[in-house]
Amino acid sequence: MPVGTPPTATTKHRARKSTLSRKREDDDLLVPSSPSKRSKVSFDSDVEVRLVEEWEKTPTVIQEAVRRALLKRSAGDNTGYDQIKAVYTPVKNNQEETSSATLRNYTFALLNNVSMLNKGCADLVHAALASDWLSRSEGYVHLFTQFLANLVSAQTLYLPDVLRMLVENMTTAPPSQSQSEDLADVPRSQIYHRAHKVIQYLLQIVPSACRILLSILTNTFPHQTDSRRAHIVYAHNLLRITEYAPVLQADILTLITERLIKVDLQVQEDLEDLAEEVEEGVVQHVPKARSDINSVLDDLQDSDDDTETDEEVDEDTLRTQAITKNVEKMDCILDMLFTYYDQMMSAPSSSSQVGSVEVLFSQFQTVILPTHRSRHTQFLLFHFVQQSPAHIDVFVGMCAQTSFDKKRPAMVRQAAAAYLASFVARGMHVSSDTVREVWDYISTELKRQVREFEPGCRGPDLQRYSTYYTLVQALLYIFCFRWRDFESGPDEDYEEDELPSIYGEERHWRPGVKETLQLNIFSKLNPLKVCSPGIVTEFARIAHHLHVIYVYHLLETNKRIRLSNYHGPSNYSQLNRETALTAKREEEHQHLDEYFPFDPYHLPKSKRWIEGDYREWTGVPGLDEDKAAESDSLDEEVEDSDVEAGTGTEESIE
Repeated sequence: MPVGTPPTATTKHRARKSTLSRKREDDDLLVPSSPSKRSKVSFDSDVEVRLVEEWEKTPTVIQEAVRRALLKRSAGDNTGYDQIKAVYTPVKNNQEETSSATLRNYTFALLNNVSMLNKGCADLVHAALASDWLSRSEGYVHLFTQFLANLVSAQTLYLPDVLRMLVENMTTAPPSQSQSEDLADVPRSQIYHRAHKVIQYLLQIVPSACRILLSILTNTFPHQTDSRRAHIVYAHNLLRITEYAPVLQADILTLITERLIKVDLQVQEDLEDLAEEVEEGVVQHVPKARSDINSVLDDLQDSDDDTETDEEVDEDTLRTQAITKNVEKMDCILDMLFTYYDQMMSAPSSSSQVGSVEVLFSQFQTVILPTHRSRHTQFLLFHFVQQSPAHIDVFVGMCAQTSFDKKRPAMVRQAAAAYLASFVARGMHVSSDTVREVWDYISTELKRQVREFEPGCRGPDLQRYSTYYTLVQALLYIFCFRWRDFESGPDEDYEEDELPSIYGEERHWRPGVKETLQLNIFSKLNPLKVCSPGIVTEFARIAHHLHVIYVYHLLETNKRIRLSNYHGPSNYSQLNRETALTAKREEEHQHLDEYFPFDPYHLPKSKRWIEGDYREWTGVPGLDEDKAAESDSLDEEVEDSDVEAGTGTEESIE
């Protein structure tokens, strides 16, 4: 090395470790290399270790637990799933009830997991639906409503179950009425109100649910033997549904009418088995039900409709009690329907009025007219049709067209003629012009039928000419009530043959009235032999008194005629052997039924609706007074003869 040259510094380069190696060394420092090197953990003996109760769990924890339980359910593990189902299952014996907070948390969890509630979770869904959620707080009802909405949107298979549950909560024993002592008592009217709100909300979400709802409403309707309150409550809730589901209005009203008419028929069958004086007592002594529907809904627990008594009563008393309850039931529902239709007819919207009348006309054609011997249900139509002359014309035309239509069954045609005659005779607001038009319609049709049937007619035959006899009876019935409308006024023209005749009548009749009666009564068809004896007798009295037509000689002749001789071709050549009793029964069956749908209405609560619409029987001036005098004279003679014979009662002796 040369002198003076400074020594060169030698630099040592250290080898650089990789990042991965450095991280591994750091991890080795943190994590023991073997279990033997783990640090020991000690617990404070003063800290209490226990399981967390359900009510202490947060909604997030429960939501995750529900999600895992539903996942494990699909894998075959039902432990957590059964625990969720137990939350909604009613407790038994001394089991502790699920708290409201826990129930709310689990419902919230199901709400957020509805997509997992497939068909395999049906028992869990049904358990939740069967819980008493409608009787809980408003907040919980709102939460459960959201759960139902999400459920039917995500899993449409549960829509019928949800709607059925809601409809069942509109009965007299709603499943959601809580029996828990920890919950406040919610009145049934509030439960019904909440159920309606939920149904309304679901119909907005799923409009197609209306058809499903209607089917459920039909199947849930109380049986005709169920209590009065059961029918009132359910009918009230059905009518409320029409307020927010107008698309179902016609179907719901028809449903109520169909079920009401069954009760109506049952009452008539039961009353026919009772004595007349008992029948009148049953109807007249029916108590008026309360008009406040809310009091009826809330006080159902105090109902004594089906209360059993330990007292022994005879069979007739039990039957009378059953009939009385049915009459009350029918009276209340009819009053409810009268009120409903009155509100619809009074609405400012003309479409609402027209729609209501169209519903009534439709019910008449499909439900009322085909039903034989309905007694009270048809008075809904009787009252509201008379609200307008236009409605009267439509109804009269409908009945006339049906009674003349050969394509319709004979029973329907006969019923239509009975409705036509009864409505024209009893309707207070049916004008004289309408009465005369109906008379002319029937007269024209009868004239046609006489031309058709008389050439081959051997005598009166109800089986072959039933529609003809029905129209004649309708004509006689109308004349008995509305004979004044067939008189010729001072400003009306009448033919010369309508002037006073040898009989000395002082009344003048419109052209064609006497001719129509003469043509039909004295035809070979002999309608007075077949028509109801009661109507024939009354017509004969009135017609003779008014000098319209004299028929007593024909009635005497008819007493010697056997209808069975003309019934069917085989009886013409060879008569069957018959006794006096069988002959009498046969004659009764060969007469027309004396059924007119608008006979007097006696239901105590709802009869107020037809006051002013109904024409009572007034009789004929001078005729009924003479009859009453003759009756009194006859009664005195009978009493005198009883006293002389020693058989008079104490009252007659006095």
